[in-house]
Amino acid sequence: MLWADAKKARRIKANMWNHNIKFHQLSYREMEHLRQFRRDITKCFFLGIVSIPPFANYLVFLLMYLFPRQLLIKHFWTPKQQTDFLDIYHTLRKQSHPEILCYLEKIIPLISDVGLQWHMTELCTKIQRGTHPAIHDILALRECFSNHPLGMNQLPGFQMKALSRAMLLTPYLPSLLLRHRLKAHTTVIHQLDKALAKLGIAQLTAQEVKSACYLRGLNSTHIAEERCRTWLGEWLQISCSLKEAELSLLLHNVVLLSTNYIGTRR
Repeated sequence: MLWADAKKARRIKANMWNHNIKFHQLSYREMEHLRQFRRDITKCFFLGIVSIPPFANYLVFLLMYLFPRQLLIKHFWTPKQQTDFLDIYHTLRKQSHPEILCYLEKIIPLISDVGLQWHMTELCTKIQRGTHPAIHDILALRECFSNHPLGMNQLPGFQMKALSRAMLLTPYLPSLLLRHRLKAHTTVIHQLDKALAKLGIAQLTAQEVKSACYLRGLNSTHIAEERCRTWLGEWLQISCSLKEAELSLLLHNVVLLSTNYIGTRR
């Protein structure tokens, strides 16, 4: 299965090279395949390094048996493991949500516009009360996330660490690298969103819909397909309305849009 993925990734890369195509110009499925393959090959690369010393391959097999979630790619997970492991990962990223929302509350006095202060207060209050925010509630704050105090270049280190955990990225990096990685990761999701909007959510299979939702912060493993499609539609409306300078809002949207969605509180 991984070999087939590698061959497909190679064909996509060759096509990009031969026709001078950039990543954001690919189709949605091609972009998503390359994104996922890069993550899978990273795990495989780590195992390859560990298995280099003589007889270390026996240790690798033992490690894969003891730590299948951390070391094996999804192709080798059983259906039960896939559900259990995705639940574990979501529990880990959900632990950062209160910290992220708490920071949004703290910076309200730093917002210069009184109207935006009111909108931020309303949004935080809604989420704390367990209400799923409307699209216009989130988009009304796009100006706050394009510059001080919530622009991508203004986020403090502790908020970037919390956001990294919410995106299932390692928070154990210097602030400069954290900011770069968050920017790159959010940009890729934004590009995927534009390609998906062009393709249409209706063209996705049930598994593709659930995978897309999970990548964007929703624990879709226990939510009906139609509700996942509805949520993904809301996400795309927000994402496709944002400019590059406003991508900090898309990054925070992983928390804002997913926290209180129907069926997510388990």
